[in-house]
Amino acid sequence: MDKNTQTRLSEHFTLEEMCRSGAALKHRIDNTPDKEQTERLRQLCRNVLEPLRRRFGVIRITSGFRSERLNAIVGGAKTSQHMRGEAADIHISNMETGRKMYAYIASGLDFDQLLFEHSMSNGACWLHVSYKANREANRRQAIPFYKAA
Repeated sequence: MDKNTQTRLSEHFTLEEMCRSGAALKHRIDNTPDKEQTERLRQLCRNVLEPLRRRFGVIRITSGFRSERLNAIVGGAKTSQHMRGEAADIHISNMETGRKMYAYIASGLDFDQLLFEHSMSNGACWLHVSYKANREANRRQAIPFYKAA
């Protein structure tokens, strides 16, 4: 990561937190997005993550931007929107909060994809949300129970 990672993408989100990755550190991967990817992250933060934060308080991003190499290492889909700067995974503290956050996004925000993901191997749950800066391209695809690997 370069010195510009403290760049504010929105009121409460920085480039650093949208690119933070333990796997990138472990494997010494530069997980810095280019200008276009950074602008997409900015749009995701402004249009989805900020409204979610205003409604629910502090939220923790567990996976935002992923370089192609990092995406491969963590087992991401080959066409993952994380690589374009269009997606974030959000930690949920419990199922009830997760369901409320899911419903809030699904009913009130513009988004491309919303997945309530459930890991079949360890039982963990999180929300995956994506946003395309070209609003007309947003599919508003919402899947309330998505089985992750």
